[in-house]
Amino acid sequence: MISRQIIGFIKLSFLDLYRRKDLFVLLLLGFVLAVPLAMLRPFGQTGATRYMNEIAMLLIWVFSFVIALGSSARLFPPEFESRTIYPLLAKPVSRGTTLMGKYFGALLAAISALAIFYLLYAILNGIGGYGWFPPILQQAFVLHCGFVAVVVALGLLGSLLVTPSANIALTTIIVTTMFLFGRRLPDYIATQGSPAKWIIAVVHAIGPHVEFFDLRQRLVHSWDMISWPVCGIALIYAACYSAACLWLAWLALRRKQL
Repeated sequence: MISRQIIGFIKLSFLDLYRRKDLFVLLLLGFVLAVPLAMLRPFGQTGATRYMNEIAMLLIWVFSFVIALGSSARLFPPEFESRTIYPLLAKPVSRGTTLMGKYFGALLAAISALAIFYLLYAILNGIGGYGWFPPILQQAFVLHCGFVAVVVALGLLGSLLVTPSANIALTTIIVTTMFLFGRRLPDYIATQGSPAKWIIAVVHAIGPHVEFFDLRQRLVHSWDMISWPVCGIALIYAACYSAACLWLAWLALRRKQL
């Protein structure tokens, strides 16, 4: 059973996300940029629209990252600055419950925003004659939720260790690096000598492999889906990595003098 405290944190996270103007600005920007997907044929070629689809999906990934990190990076710093964390924990609400409530609140709020982006993408593609809610789109959304789960966990952990600006900068660098080069790290390891080989191996072992959740190419080019067992393994990885980040965050929160 989900405790009332966790449900309360989830409600607060939704209110916080939709009360701010960030999401609506991103939605408006995404709509303005994505409408040509359904209306235009670049250079008179139908196939060229796939490249516009790829740009639209890249924007969805960027926007979802901004929302997920923005929501999680400020979960705890305002509480400590305004000292509202003290009466919160005195109710009593355990630190573990507070941590889980804030995590799931930020996660579900970010996933709800992601669902809106995918819905907009699906509608515009359907209008453009590229199919309504194909199975590969559904699988891409499911795996994208795994990406959001990892980013929210990283942002929450960082919110307890460093300042918000440093948290955002470090998490952005880590996630972007792994997203762009994660698949190539094994090749780099094979070509390097010590100690660079061991440094890259450590990065490969502990880094968040967010590239596991990227199905943009399959979606844009209408390739076959990956098998659902493989998809399930990627989601298990996201759950385990998020759990490890939450455990470290719990240790950091427990050591704080409140």
